[in-house]
Amino acid sequence: MLYVLLFAVCLLLGHWSASTFQAVIVWPANGVMLAALLQLHRRQAVAVLLACVLLNLGSNVLRGDGLPFLWTNVVLNLGQVLVAGVLARRLGGAALDMRRPRRLFAFALAAAAPAVVLSTTAAVGLGIALRDYSPTMAIFVWQHMFGMELLGLLIVTPTLLLLARTHRFSLDRAASTAGVPEAALLFLLLAAVTAWVFSQPSSMAFAVLPPLMLIAFRLSPPWTALALIVVTVISGVGTLTGHGPMMLGAVADIPDLAGLPLRMRQMGGYYVFLLVTVVTALPLSTLMSQRRRLVERLQARNAVAMEAQARAERSDAAKSRFLALMSHEMRTPLNGIAGYADLLARRNDLSPEVLPQVEAIGRSGEAMLMLVEDVLEFSRGGEAITSERLIVSDLLHEAAAPARLNAEAKGLPFILTIEPEARGAFTGDRRRLRQALHHVISNAVKFTDSGEVRVAAAHDGAILSVVVSDTGSGFDPAFMPRLFDAFAQSDDSLRREHMGAGVGLPLALAQIRRMGGRIDVVSTPGQGSTFSVAVPLSPVSVSEDAPSSEVERAMRVLIVDDHPVNREMMRLMLAAADCETVEAKDGLEAVERAREGGFDLILMDVRMPHLDGLGATERIRALSSPVAAAPILAVTADAMPEDAVRCRNAGMDGHLAKPITHMRLYAAIDQAMQAAAHRLEKVAA
Repeated sequence: MLYVLLFAVCLLLGHWSASTFQAVIVWPANGVMLAALLQLHRRQAVAVLLACVLLNLGSNVLRGDGLPFLWTNVVLNLGQVLVAGVLARRLGGAALDMRRPRRLFAFALAAAAPAVVLSTTAAVGLGIALRDYSPTMAIFVWQHMFGMELLGLLIVTPTLLLLARTHRFSLDRAASTAGVPEAALLFLLLAAVTAWVFSQPSSMAFAVLPPLMLIAFRLSPPWTALALIVVTVISGVGTLTGHGPMMLGAVADIPDLAGLPLRMRQMGGYYVFLLVTVVTALPLSTLMSQRRRLVERLQARNAVAMEAQARAERSDAAKSRFLALMSHEMRTPLNGIAGYADLLARRNDLSPEVLPQVEAIGRSGEAMLMLVEDVLEFSRGGEAITSERLIVSDLLHEAAAPARLNAEAKGLPFILTIEPEARGAFTGDRRRLRQALHHVISNAVKFTDSGEVRVAAAHDGAILSVVVSDTGSGFDPAFMPRLFDAFAQSDDSLRREHMGAGVGLPLALAQIRRMGGRIDVVSTPGQGSTFSVAVPLSPVSVSEDAPSSEVERAMRVLIVDDHPVNREMMRLMLAAADCETVEAKDGLEAVERAREGGFDLILMDVRMPHLDGLGATERIRALSSPVAAAPILAVTADAMPEDAVRCRNAGMDGHLAKPITHMRLYAAIDQAMQAAAHRLEKVAA
C-alpha cells in the first residue's frame, strides 16, 4: 500500500511540475515501481504493479493524452521496470543489497541504464513515427528522457531498498558513526548550502558536494540516499523557478527546438549536476559502510581471538599448576619407594632370595619415575634451554643404568664405549640430554632379545655423537614416517611382545631438537637398528673446572624436610658416606640450626610449613656467619623446570628432584659443591 501511495504522489508531482513549469526534472514513479518489484514477494509485487499501471493509465486520461500515447506511455513505463528488475535480479541475487558497492554499480550500469535506454529509444521511435520528430528534436528528447528517467531510478530505487532493509535489519541502523544530533546538523547544513546555491544565479554548484560528502562519510547509505533526495528537491525547485547555476548557461538557438519550453532546454546541465552527485555520494557511502562493517567484524573477531587467547592462557596456567601439583604428589611416595629400595639393596645382611625382590622394587620405582617424568614433560611442552656443567661419562652411565639392568636380566651383552675426548667436562642442558639418551638406549634394549646392544660416544670439538646400535627386531621402512609420532606403535595388536606408551622416542627427538641437535635412524627388519644422536656441546677448559669437593674430615650436613621418612632416608644415605647429619623439620628450625654454624652442606626441601625452603635459603644467605656461603641443594618433589629456576634465584646451588637414590644424591651433591665453589670465586673476583 505504501508503494502505491508513493507512486500516486510521484504522478501528482509530475503533473504539477509539467502544468506549472512546462518541464519535469526527474521521473521518480518508475523508481517506486522498481523498488516494489525488487523488495516485495511475488504476489504483493504483482498487485502493486497492477495498481500502479491503473493509476498511470488514469493520470494519462486526466491529462488528456490521445491514442496511442494513452496506453504506450503505460506500457513503456512498465516495460522499463520489468527489464530493470529482471537484470537486477540476475546480477544482484534474490536479496539485492545496495549497501555493497559492487551490487550498486551493477544495478546502475547493467540494470537501470540498459532498461532506460530501451524504453527511451522506443518512446523516441514512436515520436519519430507518429509526431514526425526531426533528428535534432529526436536527439534532444532522447537525452532529456534518458536523464530524467535514469535519475529517477538511481535516486528513488536505491533509497527505498536501503530504507526497507534498514527497517528490517537493526544492524544497518547502527552502521553510522555519527549520532542523531550530528546527523541532524549535517542535514541542516546540506539543506542550507543547497538552498543558498539554488536561490540565486551563481556558479557555486560545487559547494553542495562538501556537506554531501560529510554525510556519505559519517552516515549510512540510507541517510545518504535521503540526502540525495533533499538535494534533488531543493535544487529542482530552484531550477524550475529560474534560480541557481543552471540558469547561467546559454541556450543554443536551434530552430527545431524553438517550440520547447525554456526550462526543458536548460535541463541538460542540471542532469549532469545530479548525475555527478549521485554517482559520487552513494557509491562513496556504500564503500564507507562496507569499510565500517569490515572494521566491526575485525574488531569482533579480534575480541573473540583475544578472549580465546586469554582462555588458552588461563587453561595453560591451570594445566601448569595441575602438572606441578601432580608431579609433587606423585614424587613424594615414589621417593620413599625408590629411596628405601636403594637402601635395602645396599645392605649385606639380606638373604639371596630377598635381594632380587628388593632390586625389582627399585627398578619398578625407577621405571615409574621415568614414566611420570615422560608424561609430564610431554604434556607441558618445551621450556627454555638451560646451560650447566656436566660430565658426559657420568651422564651416560646414569642414562644407561636402567637399560643396563634390563639387558642383564635378558642376558644381553651391553657395551658402553666412551672415547677419551668425550670424557671431559662440558656445558649443556643436562636434564634434557640425559632424558633423551635414556629413551634411545632403553628403546634399543627393549626391542633386542638376542645379540648385543652397543653405545659409543665421541666428541669432535663441537658436537657430541652418541651411536646406539642393537641386533633386535628393527622395524619396517613403512613405519619410518611415524617412528617419532606421539603414541605411535609399530605393533599395536593385542599380541604385541613389547609394551610401551609410545612417548619415549617422540620426547627424545623433541629434546634433542630443542638443544639444536638431530637423530638419524637406520633400521633393517630382523637385523636391528642404529640411532645416531648428535648434539652441540661446548667443552669446559681445565682451568674452569671446579675444584674437588673431597675434604679430610667428615662432612657435616643439615637435612631439612618436613617428612620424617624423607629425613631418615637421607640420613641413612649420607651415613654410608660417613657424613655427620643434623635434622630440621621446617624452614624456621633450619635457620636456627644454620646459625649454630659448622655445616658443609644443606639439603633443603621446598614445600614446608611455617617457612618454606625458598624463604629459609634467603634468610640463611643473609646471615653474617660463614654458613651463609655453604652449598645449599634443593631436594624436593617440585620437579618442574620453573621450580629449579626459583630455587636458584633464591640462592640455592642445585636442584634434585625426588625420588632420590644414592647415585643421584651423590651426583647432585657434587654438582652443588662445584656450583658453590664457582659462586664464591665470582664473589672473590
